[in-house]
Parts: sequence; C-alpha cells; structure tokens
Amino acid sequence: MTIDEIMRAAPVIPVLVIDDAARARPVAEALVAGGLRVLEVTLRTPAALDVIAEMAKVEGAIVGAGTVLNPADLAASVAVGARFIVSPGLTEPLGKAAVASGVPYLPGVATAADIMRGLDLGLDRFKFFPAMAAGGLPALKALAAPFGGVRFCPTGGIAQTTASEWLAEPSVLCVGGSWLVVRGIPDAAAIRAAAALASG
Repeated sequence: MTIDEIMRAAPVIPVLVIDDAARARPVAEALVAGGLRVLEVTLRTPAALDVIAEMAKVEGAIVGAGTVLNPADLAASVAVGARFIVSPGLTEPLGKAAVASGVPYLPGVATAADIMRGLDLGLDRFKFFPAMAAGGLPALKALAAPFGGVRFCPTGGIAQTTASEWLAEPSVLCVGGSWLVVRGIPDAAAIRAAAALASG
C-alpha cells in the first residue's frame, strides 16, 4: 500500500501508547472490528516494538510505527512488521532513509519550510503536528493553500467532537486520534464502540 492508500483507508488513525504487549491484540481486534484498520503504535514505551509485532498478527490490521525519530527507529519498526512509519517532524537523515527503504512514510510538518523540505524528498503526504498547538484548522488551511497537491493527516489535540471539522477540509485525508484508546487495561467493548463512531 502507498501512504495515500493508507491515509484513505479510514477517516481516523488511532494513535496508540501501549505499555504491555499482552494488551496489544485485544486493542487491535477491537479497533478493526469497529472499522478502523490503520493503527499507529507510538514508540513511546519500552513495549512498543513488541506491541507492533503482536498487532501485526491481527487479520485486517494495517499496523505502523509512530514517534519514529531516526533511521534506527525506522529499521527496528520495519523489522517487527510495521507497514508504515510516522514521525513527529521531518529531518533529512530520516527522510532519506525512509524514501530509500520504500516503506510508506508520513512525516510531521508544522511550517511551509517543512513541507518544502518534504517535497524536495519526493514526499507529498504529511502529518500536520501538533495540529492544535500549531494553530489549528486556520493554520492548516493557510499552509495548504500554496501546496495544491499536498494532503494531510492532522494529529495532536483533535477529539471525536472536532474531527469532522478537520475532515471537511479538502486537503485533509484523515486525522490522528489518541482519544480512542486510553492507557491502562483496555475495555474492548468501549474501544470498538469508539472506533465504530469514528469510522462513520
């Protein structure tokens, strides 16, 4: 799959911080059952790589790694089954490594210079991050205007109640959401219900 296809697979990409790999599969199964197949597991916990490996076994799940900061994170994530990677920002070393690897890549951007740096690397799909702190929807609209072919996945501060406003913007293909799964012991029924609501 291309990064464009991944972004169009569902309107919301759950952004997951999971501390225990034993909880990975039930969370993934509940999200997929609710209609959200694309899952971003952030590399923010010691268990993250094991979580990716477990979630990748769930039928229908498209599991990627988030909070990828450098080429070493990229390599480790792909080695355990990540099918795409997401980074909070865009650096030349990571950008070049991602392009060379061929793995679908969604780098974080917050400025026109970030977008231009990505375009120079042949990238035109970006995470707008941190979406609310970087100026919210007005900032994204202003950034999108000069870059007609660029599409975004805003992430950071978006909630179920505001997601539809972002998704109505033509340059937005999907949003990243951390509201779907809270840290701790997962409630599969609640996760499935939240996913069903988010998937429309």
